[in-house]
Amino acid sequence: MLSRDPQEYVQGVLQRDKRIIAKTITLIESSLHEHQELARKIIDLLLPNTGNAVRLGVTGVPGAGKSTFIEGLGTLLVRKGHSVAVLAIDPSSKRSGGSILADKTRMEKLSAAEKAYIRPSPAGSTLGGVARKTRETMMVCEAAGYDVIIVETVGVGQSETAASSMVDFFLVLMLAGAGDEIQGIKKGVLEMADAIVVNKADGINLEKAKVARRQYESAIKLLSPASPNWSPVVRICSSLEESSFGIEEIWQEVLRHREIVTKSGELEAKRRKQALDWMWFLIEEGLHERFYGNAEIQKMLPKISRDVERGDTAPTYAAYKLLFSLDKQI
Repeated sequence: MLSRDPQEYVQGVLQRDKRIIAKTITLIESSLHEHQELARKIIDLLLPNTGNAVRLGVTGVPGAGKSTFIEGLGTLLVRKGHSVAVLAIDPSSKRSGGSILADKTRMEKLSAAEKAYIRPSPAGSTLGGVARKTRETMMVCEAAGYDVIIVETVGVGQSETAASSMVDFFLVLMLAGAGDEIQGIKKGVLEMADAIVVNKADGINLEKAKVARRQYESAIKLLSPASPNWSPVVRICSSLEESSFGIEEIWQEVLRHREIVTKSGELEAKRRKQALDWMWFLIEEGLHERFYGNAEIQKMLPKISRDVERGDTAPTYAAYKLLFSLDKQI
């Protein structure tokens, strides 16, 4: 049974008790009102202990090897003395709402490391495949002392704006030798990227990866960089343990980026903007929930929807009537 004392969760998180961390994240992800109320209190108490981690977002085309890459990077960081939290957002079934949640099985070596924590979460319907409560989960992991937070997104061609809006460094994984080298990824995602990494550069793919790297380097010169102080880099790597290379160089790019944006004040400004974006996201989400959860709206909606469908009522009038009805109740 879940405790209702917020201090019990706060102390457990600060002591990096993985059992309490898991319970706290379960509260955050719960849709029950009493759980949400408790989660808000916990997050507020943990807030002074957050904000010190490197926040890294990883996305990419399907089959690019995101989980294998993250395990390689996470294992390297643990060897270097870092503590790593991986928030792996799994694709949800549109029919059942369920998800595979298989990242722990795909990252066996990293999940066994004492200084690593992996939390798979269902993506749900949130834009960009970023779970609804990933930001709060990130704060819990930071408060627990994890100094590198890696957010892995679904990467199924959706907009990844939500992912880039919560991390410091946004990395896009690509493949070589799969037809068109600018495949399966939107221009907007490349514009948000701080680094493009051509993965699986091993065996017969190595030469193809080098060609792809040159193509991406040419492509990003035509795009507007996301940062005034950083030009996106393109690297190649192999995440296979027996032929692993390039991952150390990628981590050094992350550190170089952090040093540049910290000195320029860009990181602080970005974090402030992200906090505001988060607030507005929660407001919009809350308004959406209040609208559909309102008893009067639920009663009116079926008839109004039918009237609009039949052409008996204009959509503009129907929307006005529903919103005005809610406004009168507020």
